[in-house]
Amino acid sequence: MMPEQLLAAGLAALGLELDTGAQTKLQVYLVLLDKWNRTHNLTAIREPERMVTHHVLDSLAVLPHLPAQARLNVIDIGSGGGLPGVPLAIARPNWHIVLLDSNHKKAAFLRQVSIELPLPNVEVVASRVEDYAPPALFDVAISRAFAELAMFGAVARRLLVPGGRVVAMKGVYPHEELAHLPPGLRVTATPALQIPGLEAERHLIVLEAVEA
Repeated sequence: MMPEQLLAAGLAALGLELDTGAQTKLQVYLVLLDKWNRTHNLTAIREPERMVTHHVLDSLAVLPHLPAQARLNVIDIGSGGGLPGVPLAIARPNWHIVLLDSNHKKAAFLRQVSIELPLPNVEVVASRVEDYAPPALFDVAISRAFAELAMFGAVARRLLVPGGRVVAMKGVYPHEELAHLPPGLRVTATPALQIPGLEAERHLIVLEAVEA
């Protein structure tokens, strides 16, 4: 199956309706990721078909578990090659999404993606999360591979509005990480995700900041 067919089938399996323009942008994003990956080592996955399942569909599978607001302020911490932030920005053009990464080469790639697609709802910030002072707080802080839950929650909670959510994308269910959450973070949901074409376990951990 060609990558574009795999993408369309995967979106249908996830129950996501994206117009032709959004699907084209996802395909162009994967082309850019593959091109830059040859020199900048953005991802260990090289095959276009696996990029569809392991990157794009994996990222978009979180959408049913995020707030269903027409407008949302989201930060993708440790965005790397733009995952999950770029697919989310393509699927939800009314959301404002900050892609934060301390690696300047990765940030350069993300800026190029936002220009070429284009993605006017994306802002790229090259900074350590500990040093980042946003002009406005976020509704959601999400990450796919930034850090363990305790560290991610600690650095993300200061960036959130009251009632904001910390959303961590994980593989196997992180029993040990959940057992070592610091005070001030409450687990609100731990759904298992079913990714079309991907047999590996995927879980989403949703946390809320509370008074310690």
